[in-house]
Order: sequence, then C-alpha cells, then structure tokens
Amino acid sequence: MAAVTNQVESLISASGNGRGSSLLSVQDLRVWFELRRFGFGHAGYVRAVDGVNFEIGTGQAVAVVGESGCGKSTLMRTILGLNRPTRGDVVFDGRHVKDLSRAEMRAYRAEVGYVQQDPYGALPPFMNVRRALREPLIVNGIRVESEQSERIHKVLGEVKLTPVPEYLPKYPHMLSGGQQQRVVIARAMILGPRLIVADEPVSMLDASVRVEILSLLRALQQEHHLAVIYVTHDLSTVRYFAERVMVMYAGQIIEQGGVDAVVRNPLHFYTQALIDATADPDASNAATCRDVPPGEPPSLVRPPEGCRFHPRCPARIDGLCDVEEPPTFEPEAGHSTACWRYQ
Repeated sequence: MAAVTNQVESLISASGNGRGSSLLSVQDLRVWFELRRFGFGHAGYVRAVDGVNFEIGTGQAVAVVGESGCGKSTLMRTILGLNRPTRGDVVFDGRHVKDLSRAEMRAYRAEVGYVQQDPYGALPPFMNVRRALREPLIVNGIRVESEQSERIHKVLGEVKLTPVPEYLPKYPHMLSGGQQQRVVIARAMILGPRLIVADEPVSMLDASVRVEILSLLRALQQEHHLAVIYVTHDLSTVRYFAERVMVMYAGQIIEQGGVDAVVRNPLHFYTQALIDATADPDASNAATCRDVPPGEPPSLVRPPEGCRFHPRCPARIDGLCDVEEPPTFEPEAGHSTACWRYQ
C-alpha cells in the first residue's frame, strides 16, 4: 500500500492550494482509482478527478456541467465524504473533510444535503413518506415525536406536497416521479443544511415536471440562503438556476465564470460544443447541422499529454497543446479558462 501511495505521489505534480473564507473550498483535488488485473497486480489508475480548484460562498448557486464520464459525480461524492481524495482537500467552513472523525462526519453530512438523480432508487420502497423523513432525524439524535412531526410537516409544505396528511402514509410506488423527487428534496432539507448537492436532479423526470422541480430548488435556495451545487449535462437549464457555471472535461475544470458570460461568450471550444449541442426551442432550426468537435472524450486511464481536449480541438497549437498542460488564464474578470489561446 505504501508503494502504491508513493507511486501516486510521484505521478501527481505539486500544485498550489487556493485558500479562502468561502463556505466550501476544493483545493487541488485529485481522486484516482487504482486498477488491478487478476494475477498481475497494479494496472494503472483511473484519474476521475485530476486537479480541481474552486470555491463556493454561502447562498451561492453553482452549476457543474459536462458530459457523462467527465468526473462530475466522483467530484460530488468526494465533497459528500463518500470518496477519499488521493490528493488535495475539501474544506467546509474551515473543516478539512478528509480529517473528520466518524461523529464529525455525521455532523458534516447533516449540513450537506444530497438530491439524487433517480428519485425512485433513492427512496427505500419499504418506507412510507413519514418513515423516510423520520430516518435522518432519528440518526441525528432528534427523537422527540412532536419535534419530528413539526419538522416533517414544515418541510413537506415547503416542497408543495400538500395536504401533508395525505402524503405521509404513501409509499414511493404510489407517487409520481415529480412527487418522489419532492420527497427526496424534503429529506435533503429536513436537517437544515447549509449546502445542497443536486446530482442531475431532473434528468429522470418528464419534461413537463423539470421546470417545476428546478423552480422549487431555486426558491428553497433563496428562501434559506443555501449554497447549491447543481450537476447537469444540460446547459439549457443552467441559465435559469445558477449564478456561476463550471465546465468539466476529462476530470478537470476547463472553464468557469458567471452563467451569462460563459453562455454568451464561451472561451473554450469544448464549452462552445456543449452550447451547440443544446436543444434549440425554435422548430425552424431543428434541421440545422452544427459543427461539433469530432472524436470522443479521452480515456481517464491514459489521458493525452498536454491539454486533454487537444485531439478534438480545431484550433490546437501543435508543439504546445499536445505537450504541456495549460494553466488557468483569465481573459475577462471572473471568467477563466484552461486554454493556451489566451496565454
């Protein structure tokens, strides 16, 4: 184990850690998963998250955007304390998450709510709504029935599942997809968190329900002054929910800034490709062919040298983009990108 750790350390180059007074600070975060072949031992690493830095302030809504396999979910699971960083750190309100004891981790998870992608899979089928919402209260030492009932009634009212007594005895299979997701949101809110991690919370829902759920999350975020990380692959919903957006590609953040700035003036060709791939509500444009970069995202086991997007980039600089990994440049105030074109 020590040899493997030393090997990882030798493969990861040292990098400065940004410090700040924000609610959540992710500092040079790397999450690598070891690959092993039966009978042959070590076979490399999956570099799921590879050098991510960002900060989120109290009450701020931030979107993390990228296609499947880019590392979004691994990043969120690490923030939640479900994955341990290979290197770097997640700091929540001054506390280093990887150093928390079991009791401290329980307290931390009470402050960080989680809204899963699949509401039906997130809710135990053998628990009705009342039991599903009581469980986190009991685990966190809130055992007085009157207080439990008060909290349950309040949070169900906030997620618009009323009249409350009608929903309390229902099981997940008796609810629609939108109602199930409202219960999941209620469960995430019931302990009074300061941060909500919403991992593609509307991707499993009908189109008619998506706007309602996003509007609900936004209203709760503003009412309770919550920090929210909204994970999605769909840029079309980001502008209606978040204030800032971070674009991930192959385990790294390649662009971030205010939503309007990123959507109206994308700096990175991959961000432009995501925007071009967004569904256009104008039916007259349905048949329009858009230029998108050829090829597929790289393997996270053997990512390409230099910029990880360079094999697909139409403006790559040979001898630079394919050799040296770009640092982060800030061509506009508050709008940064990892692209050599802005050196």
